[in-house]
Amino acid sequence: MSPNDDEAFLSAITRCDLPPADFGHLQHLWLAWLHLRRTTLPEAIERTCTDIDRFARHHGARDKFNRTLTEALVRLMAGRGATQATLDWAGFQHRNADLVRDAAGLLARHYSPTLLASAEARRQFQPPDRLPLPA
Repeated sequence: MSPNDDEAFLSAITRCDLPPADFGHLQHLWLAWLHLRRTTLPEAIERTCTDIDRFARHHGARDKFNRTLTEALVRLMAGRGATQATLDWAGFQHRNADLVRDAAGLLARHYSPTLLASAEARRQFQPPDRLPLPA
């Protein structure tokens, strides 16, 4: 799927039509970016989490969804300009190559591995135990 076809991508995620192999880290970020562009931060968090959780459940990967990890990434993206109307998806990726390349490293600044991997973090958002996330 072309990274320029936002509507087709959202539709495929909503209908769970996208093959799981085609929904990697970059597509998770694209989904969050689209929601951040279209609504408020709290709503973007809910929509992104709901979409990813539904997709994982539909494809038999219920245990892969982590609420804290997803919400933290959406918050980091918002703090890094994802809501700027002048910044398209390619521009956001370029300005945030570290997020695209090493999200785990960025999250490690905010979360210990123990907290991020906990059952509680999978079920509901946990505040960081290291550095705070952007407001």
